[in-house]
Amino acid sequence: MKKIIHTILFAAALAAVPATHAQQPASSRIFSRVVNPDIPSSMTLCGKNVSLDRTDMYERLDRELTSMAYTHGNTLLTIKRANKFFPVMAPILKSNGVPQDILYMACVESSLNPRALSPAKAGGIWQFMPATARQYGLEVSDEVDERYNLEKATAAACRYLKNSLSKYGGNWSSVLASYNGGPARISSELGNQQAENAFDLYLTDETSRYMFRVMAMKLIMENPAAYGFGLRTHQLYFPQEYKEVKVSGSVADWASWAKEHGISYRQLRDDNPWIRARKLTNKSGKTYTVKVATAASTSRAKQKRPVFNSNWVRE
Repeated sequence: MKKIIHTILFAAALAAVPATHAQQPASSRIFSRVVNPDIPSSMTLCGKNVSLDRTDMYERLDRELTSMAYTHGNTLLTIKRANKFFPVMAPILKSNGVPQDILYMACVESSLNPRALSPAKAGGIWQFMPATARQYGLEVSDEVDERYNLEKATAAACRYLKNSLSKYGGNWSSVLASYNGGPARISSELGNQQAENAFDLYLTDETSRYMFRVMAMKLIMENPAAYGFGLRTHQLYFPQEYKEVKVSGSVADWASWAKEHGISYRQLRDDNPWIRARKLTNKSGKTYTVKVATAASTSRAKQKRPVFNSNWVRE
């Protein structure tokens, strides 16, 4: 009897042991198909043709395009956010004579996260450092940080880029490199290495990759489906409609101000990320424009659903 019990217990123990890898069904060992993106022989960047025939040019774009195409979460989120923010940013670029491809630079800088802050303290969608932001007319203080004001920061980015463009004789690769690596360093390296544009410079890995990241972002954003991204219209993020309220004095408590205007403090801060404190001292009497979202535009069921680029969706 004891022998029978031992046999039963041994059999039960064997049944409880998980199946080994060799015993798993064949279907569990099938890998997902991975396809390398096609690299074009040339493409345009800021209206200029860029040949990719040179081996290093091909390989550098291949690295960034492959990486970006398979970083699904961030890339997908960037496309969704672009539908919300590009309608604000694109007209500002156009009115300042800045190419629309610069939109993709902003995507690379911050993934269009309106609250982005780097470890080096670069802030906002355009990732301005505090000193540079002030240099180009933005207020940066404990209570107000206009690096997070999309309209003002985009206009400041245009001023920065146009200044760089005149410095580099209309060469956009050098302009892009300087945005990442700093104009002093790029100007110095162009002279020291006797090069005409940043594509030919030997730079730190981050700056050397930067222009190709912008190019890769452009290729994906202009035709996401070609790289496996499939979105429906309702999955995009949409621009909100606002009532604009002018504030020229102090605000003792933004939470109370928000409640008086029919919104929550969270809504106020989300729609006006340039507000950086619970109060506004405003001793200078400067006039600020505060956005108050309409109720309909904050409802997924009621908001309008424009699509900035029809290539972004596949119904």
